[in-house]
Amino acid sequence: MVITYCFVSLLVINVAQAEQVVVYSARIEELIKPMFDAFTRETGIQVKFTTDKEGALLARLKAEGKRTPADVLITADAGNLWEAARAGLLKSVSSSILEANIPAHLRDPQGHWFGLSVRARTIVYNTQKVKPSELSTYEDLADPKWKGRLCLRTSKKVYNQSLVAMMIAEHGEAETERIVKGWVDNLATEPLSDDTRTLEFVAAGRCDVALVNTYYYGRLMESNSNLPLAIFWPNQKNSGVHVNISGAGVTQFSKNEHAAIKLLEFLSSEKAQNLFADVNMEYPVNPKVKPSKIVAAWGEFKQNPMNLAKAGELQTAAIKLMDRAGYR
Repeated sequence: MVITYCFVSLLVINVAQAEQVVVYSARIEELIKPMFDAFTRETGIQVKFTTDKEGALLARLKAEGKRTPADVLITADAGNLWEAARAGLLKSVSSSILEANIPAHLRDPQGHWFGLSVRARTIVYNTQKVKPSELSTYEDLADPKWKGRLCLRTSKKVYNQSLVAMMIAEHGEAETERIVKGWVDNLATEPLSDDTRTLEFVAAGRCDVALVNTYYYGRLMESNSNLPLAIFWPNQKNSGVHVNISGAGVTQFSKNEHAAIKLLEFLSSEKAQNLFADVNMEYPVNPKVKPSKIVAAWGEFKQNPMNLAKAGELQTAAIKLMDRAGYR
């Protein structure tokens, strides 16, 4: 009887341990816990998570190697996910559900990472100083007519590095460098520390236009809807708006790959997509799901359909190009 009891106890412990997925997340707790709670209610699988900066999480995964407890890595920007895959930290997985829910350009062709929400890096302008008819493309912001009128966030942030990397993929290095130099020539002030501060400069009239992620615009307008700011969707007659993702991948040494994939599938589902996207004023990655009313009010736009893997593949080239162009 004792032997049977021990065997059953060990079996229960092992099953319990199997029903847990460990997540390393660069998205803060308030942006992910609601989704994890919903996943647990849906499946019974518990989610244990740790949050930190992207660089710290990648360093931790590298240091832990095969000993890592992490099953899933969640982070923002395809460049970061590409780097994690390049470093051998993510494994290739195959899931017909993920492939059905996530458009091809928003996931790794080899299945190492998958977009779970979309953010657009677009033009925001001061409505008292700029008419929408004056705006057209990212490239046009290099035109001398914007001299002393443009604000940019520092080139050190991955968001701008990915934008320039995608431009290299589209235009080549020489033309992209010409464009970026034009941006630098048109700056109204030194590059700013973050998107919120950039938007505040535009609202205050210290510059007329800027490039920012849409959710920063949403947050600022939510706190003060009277600001003279509006979104413009560039490149609608050619390549489309530059988009990026918050996304995830299964870690190379996951101890519970089945539960990890199940979590990603849940996060890409119609049931969970608004939970994942709305909390940060992002766009659902699943085309069957509509954005929140706040986000939808910004208008529809055509996305650049180029695969976001290019943001990682050309990131080093983009950083070097920005440095050559004097974009700090």
